[in-house]
Parts: sequence; C-alpha cells; structure tokens
Amino acid sequence: MPRVAVIVSRIRVEEKLLLAALAAAGAEVQVVNDEEVVFHADRRQPPLVADVVLERSVSTARGLYALRLLEMAGIPTVNRYATAATCADKLLTTAALTDAGLPQPQTRIAFSPAAALQAIEELGYPVVLKPVIGSWGRLLARINDRDAAEAILEHKETLGSYQHGIFYIQKYIRKPGRDIRAFVVGDETIAAIYRQSSHWITNTARGGQAEPCPITPELDRLCQAAAQAVGGGVVAIDLLEDPDRGLLVNEVNHTMEFRNSIAPTGVDIPARVAAYVLAVARQGLPGSPTLSPAEVAA
Repeated sequence: MPRVAVIVSRIRVEEKLLLAALAAAGAEVQVVNDEEVVFHADRRQPPLVADVVLERSVSTARGLYALRLLEMAGIPTVNRYATAATCADKLLTTAALTDAGLPQPQTRIAFSPAAALQAIEELGYPVVLKPVIGSWGRLLARINDRDAAEAILEHKETLGSYQHGIFYIQKYIRKPGRDIRAFVVGDETIAAIYRQSSHWITNTARGGQAEPCPITPELDRLCQAAAQAVGGGVVAIDLLEDPDRGLLVNEVNHTMEFRNSIAPTGVDIPARVAAYVLAVARQGLPGSPTLSPAEVAA
C-alpha cells in the first residue's frame, strides 16, 4: 500500500476531496500540518515516512520550503520544488513561458516607480499591475490613465515591502467577459472551464462563474506546452482570449483550487490527481513530473 503524506495548512474542500480520492485509490494517507512538522535542514534526514508527498499548503513560502527540504531528503513530491518555485512567482513564470516561445500578454518589469510609469506609458493604457507573488486575484489593479498610475505606484512604494518594489505590468487584454482555466495532470489536459464575470477579474474566488470549456487541439497543445515550460506535474493554466492574437497564457498555478470545476466539466479532478500522485510514488523518483495518461491510469 503506497504511503502518501499530504502537507496542509488547513483542510479546505479541495483537501477533503483529495484525501478521500487518495484513500479510495488504496493509499495509506497521512495528513501533515505545516505548522507542526520539523525539518532537518543540515542533513538529509526525512521528517516523515512516505513514498510521496502531496504539497497543499495555503502558505506559498511554507509550501516552497517544504518541497525543497523534502527533495533534499530524497522524498518524491507533487509538485516538484522547481515547478512550484516557478509558478509561485509571476516573473519567473513569464520568463519560463518566454523561453518556451509561448504566447502571453505583453509584460514589462521595472524596479522603480519612475521606470514603471515609463513602462506603463510605453505599453499604453489600460494596463494591469500585479504583485509577483499572490493568488485569488488580490492586489491586482487595472490602471486606466496616468493619474491612476501615479497614485498606485506611489502607494506601492510607500507600502515598502520587497514585493511592492517589483513592478510587474501587463497590457490589459479585452477578453470577452471570461477567461479559461485548464487543468493539466501529467501529460494530459484533463478539463477546462470558462470563468465568466461582469468584472474584469474573473477568478471564481472573486465570484466568477464556472462554465464548461471544450478542450480543442489548440487549447490542449498550448496547455501542455505551458505545463512543461514550468516543469510539469499537476498545474492549472489560466488563458486569455485576445481578439487579435488568440489564446494567450496568463498564469500557471501549482497548488490550484478546483472545487468549482468538477460539476461543470464532469471530470473527477481529485481522482485524477490522486492517480498521478500514486504513479509518482510507484516510480520512486524524486519529482518525476511527466507521466503518460496510461501511466497515470495504471
């Protein structure tokens, strides 16, 4: 019986579904609270006994550090540290997508308010200003004119944290009242939804409504390429429909929520994730991220 440890901050709906799916798949499941586990950072001593660890921490920092320490101890993880570290940082995700030659919104990075204002005006209004690390659509700002740009840039500079000193700026995409979230497990795009909203932020965590989205060959190809660009594994790809350029990859998420996507798609997402986790455990290789659909289903 494969031993699966699941690292959590708290058990949300997604974690309940994953724990049930792992148990149903025949795993011996151990829940590990990220507030309680102690790692040995000075030697390769595993902090727990498991054939594979599924990281589901709400805290980005805790999740990343846990993955790195588990990797050092030789325990296979889902996802790998390299994948999580890339996805957790929008700048690093953009760089990985650029390296892979994938279409994405025009993006500028600046390290001062003056340079950021210059970049914004070069892109042309409106633009979207994002924190390099963040989720659930928090701290996003659509900037429509110079007055708003100057005010928001001043606010970010005054806030003074490390993140607020990195200005991540994207050209605003006039999407058709929706975006797309697709789920990739191993080498397969298993499901996709449209996130519909009258607001420009369409996250379901912010009230966006999920509707089924067909997985076209173009969508499948782009999603698989984006997943591999960040290191593969279990990821959610957010895409925008640009009226001029077509599908653009916007973000890649490594610890995605999926509760609102199961019913619209009819896909048992937690069961598919559980099958992948057990396939990684069977391989016994730290961070083996790219398994074929046949291997996942085995």
